[in-house]
Amino acid sequence: MDLKLIDNKGTNTLEQLIKENVTSDSKISIQTAAFSIFAFNALQKELKRSKELRVILTKSFFEREETGFLKRYEIAQSEEDISGNHYEIKLRNKMDTAFIAREIAKLITEKVKIHQLNSNQNALDELLVENNKEPEKNIIVPSMFKFTSDGLGITESNNVSSMTGIIGAEDHLKLLKADFDQVWSDPKKSKDATEKVLEKVRTIYQENSPEWIYFVSLYHIFHDKLEELDEQDIAPDGSGFKDSVIWNKLYQFQKDGVMGLIRKLEKYNGAILADSVGLGKTFSALAVIKYYELQRKRVLVLAPKRLRDNWTVYTTPDKRNILNDDYFNYTVLNHTDLSRYRGMSGEIKLDTFLWSDFDLVVIDESHNFRNNDTNVNRETKTRYERLMDDIIKAGRRTKVLMLSATPVNNRMKDLKNQIGFITEGDTTALADYGIKDIDTELRLAQKSFNDWMELEENERTTQKFLDSVNPGYFKLLDMLTIARSRKHIEKYYDTDSLGDFPERLKPITVKSDIDATGKFPPLQDVYDKVGGLTMAMYQPLQYVLPAKRKYYEDLYDTKVQGGKSAFKQADREQALAKLIQANLFKRLESSIYSFGLTIERMVDESKSILQKAKSRNIDNSRFKSISDFDDEELDSAFEDSSVGKKTKILIGDMDLIRWSQDLEEDLEVLEWLKDASAKVTANKDAKLLDLKKLLRAKYGHPINGNNKKVIIFTAFADTANYLYEHLASIVKARHGLNSALITGGAKSNQSTMPGVNVSDMNDILTNFSPISKGRDQINPDATEEIDLLIATDTISEGQNLQDADYLVNYDIHWNPVRVIQRFGRIDRIGSRNARIQLVNFWPNVDLDTYLNLEQRVKGRMVMLNTAATGEDDLLNIQENREMNDLKYRKQQLQQLQNEVIDLEDVSGTISITDMTFNDFKADLQNALKDREKDLNEAPLGMFAVASSRELPEAEPGVILVLKQATEDIGKENGILPYIVIYMRSDGSVKLNYMYAKQVLDYFKKLSLGHKDINQPLVDDFYRQTDGGKDMSSYSELLSSAIEAIRGKRDEVGIASMFSPGGTSVQTELVDDLEDIELISFLIIR
Repeated sequence: MDLKLIDNKGTNTLEQLIKENVTSDSKISIQTAAFSIFAFNALQKELKRSKELRVILTKSFFEREETGFLKRYEIAQSEEDISGNHYEIKLRNKMDTAFIAREIAKLITEKVKIHQLNSNQNALDELLVENNKEPEKNIIVPSMFKFTSDGLGITESNNVSSMTGIIGAEDHLKLLKADFDQVWSDPKKSKDATEKVLEKVRTIYQENSPEWIYFVSLYHIFHDKLEELDEQDIAPDGSGFKDSVIWNKLYQFQKDGVMGLIRKLEKYNGAILADSVGLGKTFSALAVIKYYELQRKRVLVLAPKRLRDNWTVYTTPDKRNILNDDYFNYTVLNHTDLSRYRGMSGEIKLDTFLWSDFDLVVIDESHNFRNNDTNVNRETKTRYERLMDDIIKAGRRTKVLMLSATPVNNRMKDLKNQIGFITEGDTTALADYGIKDIDTELRLAQKSFNDWMELEENERTTQKFLDSVNPGYFKLLDMLTIARSRKHIEKYYDTDSLGDFPERLKPITVKSDIDATGKFPPLQDVYDKVGGLTMAMYQPLQYVLPAKRKYYEDLYDTKVQGGKSAFKQADREQALAKLIQANLFKRLESSIYSFGLTIERMVDESKSILQKAKSRNIDNSRFKSISDFDDEELDSAFEDSSVGKKTKILIGDMDLIRWSQDLEEDLEVLEWLKDASAKVTANKDAKLLDLKKLLRAKYGHPINGNNKKVIIFTAFADTANYLYEHLASIVKARHGLNSALITGGAKSNQSTMPGVNVSDMNDILTNFSPISKGRDQINPDATEEIDLLIATDTISEGQNLQDADYLVNYDIHWNPVRVIQRFGRIDRIGSRNARIQLVNFWPNVDLDTYLNLEQRVKGRMVMLNTAATGEDDLLNIQENREMNDLKYRKQQLQQLQNEVIDLEDVSGTISITDMTFNDFKADLQNALKDREKDLNEAPLGMFAVASSRELPEAEPGVILVLKQATEDIGKENGILPYIVIYMRSDGSVKLNYMYAKQVLDYFKKLSLGHKDINQPLVDDFYRQTDGGKDMSSYSELLSSAIEAIRGKRDEVGIASMFSPGGTSVQTELVDDLEDIELISFLIIR
């Protein structure tokens, strides 16, 4: 008997010992917890020559405990696998695993018998080689034996202990073999597993469909996101969450979104829900609130004032509260309450309100907080600062959930300010998750967007932007946002259980004249007259004598940028004047009545000021200021005759002659416009007559059964009142239908339906849309309904009015997003209407005239705004920056004339839904429902063959799915530690690892839906590779890919030295094949 210490170094390996001692007389018995096809392959010649080979597996390879998705994945990955372990990566990366597996399957079928030790038994690893004819060649390797490449010494491992090999020892071998035989033959101790092992080996070499390899790849890449999909892990049975009323009212896509939001809130302390219009963000948020309330957490909801009732209704014992049994107890305040320090908001006393005492803040319409005007010296905090300082940073650690109605963002700073709520303003807060500096990522993304906007119209595609934007931006959005589009929901969820979205009929476009008799002056003449107004009465500081200007500058100018610059009050007045001019154009577009009313007010005010100037009594006159208005209030700012702050100017300081001359010149034009407008009475109003014609057609020929419900939107309360005055009585008398008017103020709302509380907007909406608003639970005896609703944009967001099937935009907003949001009131999932109709009234001028007009008026405002503040939008005029590219806006408006578009499909915009990995996770989630066990057991190194002809932009080559051994490098890759790279057949890179989403897009388009194997392609592949034996061309592509990854990392490291927040050049790089693990690959032919 000889003893030999085997250290698996050089030639002193177990592989060598077996090769030297196995003969045709050898009976080999193995007990092992680990074995791989690579070990079989290395000893294939010797094993075929042996007389007998039996293997007892001491660890289960086939059964796994029931746990959560992520745990099951982790257990599967931690186990030794027959397709190779961590130390066999180099062998698997030769990409001939399938060929080896096929050979080993033959070997097992012909020679090998395998048993599995029963779960209640334990046994030590051992190798026994019995040679009866040559007993001196007997081998015993006790206790430390693994039948893998590293166990045999073929590849290196981290094992520093030597094995003991016993050579000869015939008597000792017989004793050990008797024990082995006893375990083998006793069914209570082991059972046959040969066929099960063969099944696993076959999965390695079986031909796979492209779709299956796509799913396997996603399973690995997004395994750490599996917890987001696991409802049981977040809300286990017994927690009460799944028993809540709100949870059981959600659609599955909403439930998935809620689970994702809770995960993000727990992991990152915040999340943004930016689902598209009409996908029920309020209910999703209510479910998140319920989750935290069940944990006894305090919740604050901040909502726009007009949407407050949408939230408070669920906190009170109210007939309208369909969630009453959930006993919601959150607090609701208005956005505007952040600017108040005393008084009451509902039943809450603001003087003593404890803002800092909340665990979760939900911000509805969070895009209203996109601006953070910290550059301006103010005596009080902005709403943004108050929210940040007094709620989020103060007191207990506060999680933030934001609901954004617009998943489209062209100005990255808007997003930065919202993310700031999550990170408490710390731009490095996500460094541990691969985002070293949020500002840097958003700055780079903004540059990419600006460059993209400079492209020619036909080149400015979403894909072009996605190809150029920094991957960190993808990662940032994927971490913090849930953003699903209508198309996403239709594609990934069962619409049978959801209810379909209604079919959108082609929009009806109406271009009405002003005067049915044709006597109103040509529009171009009116535009020229309005554009030529000096607007002297709105900018008195322009007429202060030069010697006196310094005094008024000191008094009224606003310091910005920490006092480095000033925003001049004179410029502010000039900007206001331009805004009012633009407002006149919009009013003329809206209705001749609204335009005439405004002109009449201006005439009266001009006369009043001229009279005061002549009487030298001007020091107490009020001049309008824009500084106190939000975006949503600008349209109605001019309707009130005395708004804003006083700008007092002493009479002796003014050039009264010049001012009076300009006032009189304007008055002459205004009186001409007033006279022309007054002649167009309601019976001559061509636009109103066209609207009446449309309503008659709608009522005479409804598009869904007998549904006669119509919503008419207008930007102006004056127009809304005018329409109600001239439609309500006619609709009641001729069609027997009730009408209602909502303009935002309680006094101005009206209805012809008896018993409606017009001071309660929600009562009007409930009677207009009784099904969607659940009126039968509130007032089951009600029989009458409202069928015509005339409204301003007060209800353009946050309302479900899907009982209606016909929506009229009586005036087109310059921003198409507003038009789409309006339509979202009826274009909603689960609608009872099969079809819905959008009607758009357009000015009867060509689009170029329309846009150039607006640009000319507002251009000066933009310059005034940016000159003082750099990039902060001090005036809060959203439209300013949206009009920078006329071609971009023209294309959007042309789209609206021809089709109803989704918000994320507006031409020339980039949607958050384009930026996340949500579609891939949804594909994986669907695959998990039926194939989780198969995915869990899928071996590494599998591949499929796809055709490049399936996708015109695809090229022959290979998409490689890799995993890097070092996880703390390459964080510019959004799916770390995984790498996906698309290599062309010639060894060049089509898409490098930094563009993970784009590579996955190719993978998806080439694979999803391709459930069958393309046999001619596969046969051709086997002919080229000698049945998969010669994979050298593909392993060379893998080597080239690693070279490309290394080169790109060098480039990124160097570039980061020159970017703000950047780091030094990375020193740890992918050096060779062993630093990269091949997960799967798609061959494209």
